Amino acid sequence: MKMTGDLHAHRALHRALGPALLRGLRGRCPNCARGKIFRAYLKVADRCSVCGEAFHHHRADDAPAYFVILIVGHMVVPLALTIEAAYRLPYWIQFAFWLPVTLALTLRLLQPVKGAIVAVQWAYRMHGFDPESAPEAGR
Repeated sequence: MKMTGDLHAHRALHRALGPALLRGLRGRCPNCARGKIFRAYLKVADRCSVCGEAFHHHRADDAPAYFVILIVGHMVVPLALTIEAAYRLPYWIQFAFWLPVTLALTLRLLQPVKGAIVAVQWAYRMHGFDPESAPEAGR
């Protein structure tokens, strides 16, 4: 019987990951979907301006950069190798093309990926997003 009670308690604490993730990718508050997560390009707002959800305790750290490197690398490298094998263009032309493409993709993906990471932390109640937990020591 205890297990059933624990299951119901877990469901009551559960926040839907899918909608939160999509909201984070769009730069919106994972709680209300109306407020913005960011106050500047990569600066997370302290609170949602609409619902008041606190974001100041997020811990995205270097994860967005790692995920963006992974995503952009898996997009650019196969395309660059395919172009090289098919057309044998001079290296300076490839460099002049792939450098701006890589830079543009990286800059375009950093904010959505960071928003998604903050939203995942919110959905799983990590790093202070759980109002029931005690504040983290030293933070």
